Amino acid sequence: MSGSVQVTQKQQQKLQLHQQLEEKQHYESSYYLSTRSSVSKQAFSTRKTSSHRLKTSVKTDKGQQVVKLSPLPKRAKRTYLAMDKDKEVIGYVIPVFRANHDVVRGLMEAQEDDVTEEGINYVAMRNLFVREARDAMEVKVEKKTRSKHVRESAERMEFDRALEEWSEFRKKMHPDRLTHPPEFIVKPRGQTVWEGKTVRLHCTVAGWPKPRIAWYKNNVLIDAKAHPEKYTAESTYNMHSLEIKNCDFLDTAQYYASALNVKGEASSAATVVVKRFQDTEEGPFDPKPHGFCPEHGVTFHTSIIDKFEVAFGREGETLSLGCTVIIFPTVKKYQPEVVWYRNSVPLKPSKWVHTHWSGERATLTLTHLNKEDEGMYTLRVNTKSGFDSYSAYVFVRDADVELEGVPVAPLDVRCHDANKDYVVVTWKQPAVEGSSPILGYYIDRCEVGTHHWAQCNDAAVKYARFPVTGLVEGRSYVFRVRAFNSVGISRPSRISDPVVAMDPSDRARLRAGPLAPWTGVIKFTEEEPTVGVIPGEPTDVVVTEATKSYVVLAWKPPEQRGHEGVMYYIEKCIQGTDTWQRVNTGMPVKSPRFAIFDLAEGKSYNFRVRCCNSAGVGEPSVPTGETIVGDKLDLPSAPGNPVATRNTDTSVVVTWGASKDVKHLVGYYIESSVTGTDVWMPCNNKPVKQTRFVCHGLTTGSNYVFRVKAVNAAGYSQNSSNSDAVLVQAAISVPASPTNVTLLEAVKDYMVLGWTAPTDNGGADIRGYFVDYRTVKGNIYGKWHELNLKALTTTSYKAENLKENVFYQFQVRAMNMAGVSKPSLPTGSLECKEWTITIPGPPVGLHVMEVRDTSVVVLWEPPVFDGRSPVNGYYLDIKEASAGEEGWKAVHEKTNKGKFMKVTGLTAGTSYVFRVRAQNLVGVGKPSQNLGPILAQTRPGTKEIYVDVDDNGVISMIFECSEMKEGSQFVWFKNYQEITDTSRLTIATQGGKSRAIFNSLSVEDLGTFSCMVTNTEGISSSYTLTEEALLRLLDLSHEHKFPVIPFKNEMAMELLEKGCVRFWAQMEKFTSACQVEYVFNDVIIEQGKKYTMKFDKSSGLIELFMDSLEVTDEGTFTFNLVDGKAKGTTSLVLIGDEFRELQRKSEFERAEWVRKQGPHFVEYLGFTVTQECDVLLKCKIGNTNPATEIIWSKDSIEIAEDDEDAAKIEKKDCDLTFNIGKISKQDAGIYEVFLRDERGKDKSAFNLTEAGYQAVMNELFRVIANSSSDIQITSSENGIILYSNVTYYDENLHVGWLHKDAKIAASERVKSGVTGEQLWLKINEPTEKDKGKYTMDIFDGKDGVKRVLDLSGKAWQDAFEEFQRLKAAAIAERNRARVVGGLPDVVAIQEGKSLNLTGNVWGEPAPEVCWVKNDKELVSDDHYKLKFEHGKFASITIAAVTTADSGKYALVVKNKYGKEAGEFTVSVYNPDEESREDKKD
Repeated sequence: MSGSVQVTQKQQQKLQLHQQLEEKQHYESSYYLSTRSSVSKQAFSTRKTSSHRLKTSVKTDKGQQVVKLSPLPKRAKRTYLAMDKDKEVIGYVIPVFRANHDVVRGLMEAQEDDVTEEGINYVAMRNLFVREARDAMEVKVEKKTRSKHVRESAERMEFDRALEEWSEFRKKMHPDRLTHPPEFIVKPRGQTVWEGKTVRLHCTVAGWPKPRIAWYKNNVLIDAKAHPEKYTAESTYNMHSLEIKNCDFLDTAQYYASALNVKGEASSAATVVVKRFQDTEEGPFDPKPHGFCPEHGVTFHTSIIDKFEVAFGREGETLSLGCTVIIFPTVKKYQPEVVWYRNSVPLKPSKWVHTHWSGERATLTLTHLNKEDEGMYTLRVNTKSGFDSYSAYVFVRDADVELEGVPVAPLDVRCHDANKDYVVVTWKQPAVEGSSPILGYYIDRCEVGTHHWAQCNDAAVKYARFPVTGLVEGRSYVFRVRAFNSVGISRPSRISDPVVAMDPSDRARLRAGPLAPWTGVIKFTEEEPTVGVIPGEPTDVVVTEATKSYVVLAWKPPEQRGHEGVMYYIEKCIQGTDTWQRVNTGMPVKSPRFAIFDLAEGKSYNFRVRCCNSAGVGEPSVPTGETIVGDKLDLPSAPGNPVATRNTDTSVVVTWGASKDVKHLVGYYIESSVTGTDVWMPCNNKPVKQTRFVCHGLTTGSNYVFRVKAVNAAGYSQNSSNSDAVLVQAAISVPASPTNVTLLEAVKDYMVLGWTAPTDNGGADIRGYFVDYRTVKGNIYGKWHELNLKALTTTSYKAENLKENVFYQFQVRAMNMAGVSKPSLPTGSLECKEWTITIPGPPVGLHVMEVRDTSVVVLWEPPVFDGRSPVNGYYLDIKEASAGEEGWKAVHEKTNKGKFMKVTGLTAGTSYVFRVRAQNLVGVGKPSQNLGPILAQTRPGTKEIYVDVDDNGVISMIFECSEMKEGSQFVWFKNYQEITDTSRLTIATQGGKSRAIFNSLSVEDLGTFSCMVTNTEGISSSYTLTEEALLRLLDLSHEHKFPVIPFKNEMAMELLEKGCVRFWAQMEKFTSACQVEYVFNDVIIEQGKKYTMKFDKSSGLIELFMDSLEVTDEGTFTFNLVDGKAKGTTSLVLIGDEFRELQRKSEFERAEWVRKQGPHFVEYLGFTVTQECDVLLKCKIGNTNPATEIIWSKDSIEIAEDDEDAAKIEKKDCDLTFNIGKISKQDAGIYEVFLRDERGKDKSAFNLTEAGYQAVMNELFRVIANSSSDIQITSSENGIILYSNVTYYDENLHVGWLHKDAKIAASERVKSGVTGEQLWLKINEPTEKDKGKYTMDIFDGKDGVKRVLDLSGKAWQDAFEEFQRLKAAAIAERNRARVVGGLPDVVAIQEGKSLNLTGNVWGEPAPEVCWVKNDKELVSDDHYKLKFEHGKFASITIAAVTTADSGKYALVVKNKYGKEAGEFTVSVYNPDEESREDKKD
């Protein structure tokens, strides 16, 4: 019985299991059918999210179980950035089926067609078996007999068999059993092809439903429909292909074929490598041949002009690069794709990078330059026919450091291996360490959205790599690095890109693209509960980094960790001990990475990790094994010897051997130094990994040496040895090909060819040409053969020994010292037969010399074929390069007999084209090949020929060149024919200077001499020797042969003190051997009592001194000089009146000297007028002592010390003054000052009368006039007043007033005058006629000082309105009503008596009168009698006053101009009461 019950229970459990499976499958199928026609927002996430949904069973009141699902977990926002292994963004991944719902809908509809019929049968059969299974699940427990048990066992076996059949049927009918994920039967295979070929990738894919295929290039979806000219994608019977047309190097990539259906996704990769066949090395962005574009029916041709050159910027600056792009032909609404690259990596717009395409010009702007911006920049223009590109290097120099000697900022800060609370920061060391080596680096971090920087490391790190811990999960950070040495800390580097602290699996899920579209099926699986389970032990614990500063551990999380996540504890143990010490005691870490600091260098450690969660701490992992703390990364070895080779005028190519056995090489830094100095400058501020680098920005003509150092995370290597010195000059290369090979003449058995020299001579002169020929018969071409074995020196050649009536083709190659160029384009097929042309052929060999801003010299050779008669002249034509054929014009009208011409009148900066035509007696021949375009611009540093005459009279022409190159020579010409005859000229060359010496200059040498420097870019100059210049040079040569000593100053004379006479002269050019003879009247004089001679050979000053002049000294004084073969003479004649005047002055000077031996006047008595108009008499005395007497007198009367005028005398130092003050006629007189003591005496006088007095007054008037202020305006009740203030006024000062430049006549209405120091003009009752300009003329002793005022406009209006206002106010004041008298202030009256008061009033018109008591108006009655008589007298009578009449009274008068009150007080007293009060007191 128990066995039966047990079997029944097992059967019941089995049936329950089948029932749950059916319910689950029913839910799946119904959900599948209901959602197959739409795409959920949670596409591609079914497989991942299903494992995180928990299924729970809840019993209801009826005992039924209801299945509930936990809500789907929230997903983070998706990202579609494609990353490489270093987490660098390399592109944008287009999510498959993410944005194109039509594709997904089409896929689902295709599936519906395949499974509709099968789905209907499946549902019917499934429901049938479900009902049978439900009926079978009813369990009854009862007692059974053995026979019944056997019978039931047989039925059970039959049921099991039926159940298995039903299960097999269900497997066949269920759609999930019929479908399967994609599978690649034939995978695409990688291919290597030549450039320009077509590649086809094939694959075969199986899967049900039929998978859809998408092709990717480097993780970026290929849209073949958008680029049909490039890609063609086909799918036929599970055979899929991708065709890539016209391959170029950018098509080298990894291509993925991704197959996708509702069951999953599969992908397969193939690598395509595009190779280029080429003779010479080319860059990755070299232009490629263009192809036909069928879409627009044209072939696009791209030209890039106005190209940017190698650029130099400085950190913090803004740099712009640009090129003009011409696309031909122009197609409406078509624009090319313009892409900028840095080091072959496409640039994307950011806050540091801005690109602009205007339709014609492409511009790249780099804002706030940093060293990370250094590199090779490329502009690539993609069209439908191909692409064109241009590249140039951009160098970024370091910004100026704040403190001399500190290192510059590190660069290229990046973040790697980011985790929940951990990230590794790397950087590159700077090129310049400063005045001392870099000691370490500090790492700073800043949370995105804030501006607070926190230092991550207390102790500086030497490695360029540092693990940063302690981050907050889910937050974003940026980092920067600073370097320091013994001098100080550098500026911080550019900040890194933001990095999020999060689990790598979450990051990968966010970065990864979708694996499959939404299938519409959700699968539910039940997981065993793991809450409360202690996590297992981590695995694969390893030491990933070990340095002196830190050790980094990495491990894998345990398999058993539950849903709540785990954290980790790290433990360490010193090797040889069993003591484990926990490292992170404070807080467990979340990331499977950890950096351990503060370890003892050189010791060995073991490490292990424990997991923990809320349930507890798990078992430790397996220890890492012995780890020695120390640097595992060695410094790189020194690079190999650098080799420097010439490149351009400002650049040098440096190559070196790579560092050996170096790990994790970051790159190389190159430094340069000018030979002879010890100053090393960095050539690159961003390390380069290749062993070749072009150093730009060097000085042309200087010698440089170079050295290289390698760098990795451990630091810098030792510097390599210095390279050999290299001169910065352009390297020499083979020339370009000649052009325009044409036929100049043809005869029966020979042909004459001409061509144009190459536009680029390769940096060296063309040494010759080689001509090749081949025969042509129909379309059959023979082999090329050389015509000349010896190089030709002209641009024409006579090809002889040809066969008549045979067709030939010719090509020409040029040669310089570097080699032979490529051949020119072959000519057309030319027939060898005699010409019958009568006019001359075209001139050949056109070239230019002496290109300047406004002129150029054009030279040519005669035509090979002269025609019927010899050539008798030439015509030179010119046109601007931008003009058409109609722009040709003749340079001259008459024929030019020579084979050269100087063209003048050009416009600087304009390009010109030239051609020459030859003429004979028959006519003018065809023009030559065009020469040009030639830019009219003087080459910087150009020097001209100059003529020099040396000390021996040798005449020579000198030409200098600072751009001499290897093999450069000076070639001299006369009239543009090379000089071979040395009988007239001798050529001497040394270094960069060439001298053409005239052997015997004469008329035969007249002409134009020119000099050209070979192996340069046309450096040349000329000098025209004319007859005038010839005579001038001959005279100058004679002067040099027979020199005359030049004088800077000829002989002159001056008087000295004591009456001494000085004769002197000064030479300009002389030697120390110069001798002087002193001659008077042809007699040599010598030094003695009368004569003193001096000759200063340092300055060339010659002097002769005489104490005095006597009658016998009249005559001629001469200096004769001899200096080698040079002679000089200078003389001074003193005779007649000139001598006598000089003699008189000499005697006077001697007397003056005698006078000055005692007290004397340095400045004699004179006067001055101060700004305060005080008159001072003053003088200056000298050579006085305390015993010297100083006496003043006026009119010969001495001014004694007790006189009143003695107070006016003042002595200050050597200045004596007499302050007259304000002068008047009483001060006139003769003033004298006497000086005397035992050494002598002197006197000075000033006549202050007549002329002297008038001079003082004129000066006084001048001071007064200049002190006058500008004319001011004021108004009064009478009119307008103009006035000016002066410091002082004298009655003799003449002041005139003018109105409109006419003198104002005095009248009653207009008056002028003076009040104090104010000069005024009063205009009474002004009218409109008084407007205008007023001038005040003050006499200043000479012309006068004028002050001008324009009394009009606003000035007149304001003044006139003020006048009217004041006038009205004055009238009102005169006629205002007022009390003029008669009333007392206080009235005391005895009670009972009568009071009578009368007040006098005034007013026009007559005022109104009223009386007021205590501010109340009184009315006339019996007690108060009020009267107003004659309009002038107002009276009040109070009868029998009482004490009640006491109070304050007022007489108030008023009229239209105003009112006034005359107030008084009335006091009434009682004598009896007063006496009684007195008694009481």
